[in-house]
Amino acid sequence: MIVGARRGSPLAVGYSNNENYLGSDSYALKSMTNKISYLDDGDICVLTKDNVDFYDTKKNKVNKKVVILSDEKKISEKGDYKNFMSKEIFEQPITIKNCINKYVDSLREDINFYNSTIKLENIEKIVLIGCGTAYHSCLVAKYWFEEITSIEVEIDIASEFRYRNIRFNKNGLYIFVSQSGETADTAAALDFCKKNKVKTCAIVNATESTIARNSDWAIPIHAGPEIGVASTKAFLGQMLVLYLLCLKIGHIREDLDKKNYQNKIRNLNKLPSMLYESLKTEDKIQVIAKDFLDAKGTMFLGRGVSFPIALEGALKLKELSYLHAEGYPAGEMKHGPLALIENGLPVIVVAPNDKYFEKTMSNMQEVIARGGKILLITDIKKEVVNENIRFGVRVPCIDNFLSPFLLTIPLQLLAYHVALLKNCDIDKPRNLAKSVTVE
Repeated sequence: MIVGARRGSPLAVGYSNNENYLGSDSYALKSMTNKISYLDDGDICVLTKDNVDFYDTKKNKVNKKVVILSDEKKISEKGDYKNFMSKEIFEQPITIKNCINKYVDSLREDINFYNSTIKLENIEKIVLIGCGTAYHSCLVAKYWFEEITSIEVEIDIASEFRYRNIRFNKNGLYIFVSQSGETADTAAALDFCKKNKVKTCAIVNATESTIARNSDWAIPIHAGPEIGVASTKAFLGQMLVLYLLCLKIGHIREDLDKKNYQNKIRNLNKLPSMLYESLKTEDKIQVIAKDFLDAKGTMFLGRGVSFPIALEGALKLKELSYLHAEGYPAGEMKHGPLALIENGLPVIVVAPNDKYFEKTMSNMQEVIARGGKILLITDIKKEVVNENIRFGVRVPCIDNFLSPFLLTIPLQLLAYHVALLKNCDIDKPRNLAKSVTVE
């Protein structure tokens, strides 16, 4: 007999023939069964190999819904790839296309969220909440909402959110972003919002997860299960759904006129093919990765919407290669970080051809003058390599609102190839877990 009790952290029961299981979430159990039940906070379960009984907080016996998970065998197979992460990086054009197809009506040039339970036209404020990579997607979305809509937007780290004295807005929408939908800090922040009776929305990859079930409205990113601990395709999926939501809200509120709305939808349909082109930077990235083997650290710089992409690039390099890396707004270098630049230090500059480009180039020159070794990632059409730039990588040119998707690809590939050269465990980096189910 096994007794399971849920308090705070998620807990799931898996059913199979003459055997039953307990695990933190569906990912932990999927290799053994695709039949899952989830415990609510305070629930208790009693398992034997032939039977499972559930009890609520008052010790009353209750029935639990059995969720049937997708049973696609290809999900847990690497195929011709060395590891799951490389497979997931190269799946991104497909997963992004799938997600676009789910929400975009290309014929009518409109975005549809069929399961919406919230009147978006009545929203006065948006608060975006997440952890790690999900938080970076929120940072990107904040720039989009500010540029496209007139709505007030805030972002917050989930682990900080519920410990503050928040002034809740009853007409606000609190959006929780999580790959697994089981992230303990994000789930706790969601519970805090529910207790204060505000509108909640979940952007998740697992529709049967705790965060999805407990939110007023759940929007799946349709990325398919992500096995590698370091998130790649889920990050792009989170950004995509946030961008679609931004466009829809902008259109409903008439901040975005019909012509611009439909033009941005047409640009979205170009994104999957542009991602394929971005993946072709891998050959050059493999050469560049060798420069990081003896580095004691590195910096990632960007401005505007490229700043959170720099943060995400630094996080990926830390997660996979265990190399110290920091992301900074390029304009902040003179306020302290420039002291870290020394001869030969690799510095990655993310600089699309946007309104920040000239300023970013000026900040880059300051790094070059101190001996920094520059890797410039841009979408500018002219030749990007000169005698002062060690490497230049160019991704396709696209609508500036979509450039974060393309600029992310070389950074994922860089982290992957540096880790590969250092013989690190790509899919399971040390000290990390796929679902952070404890605070």
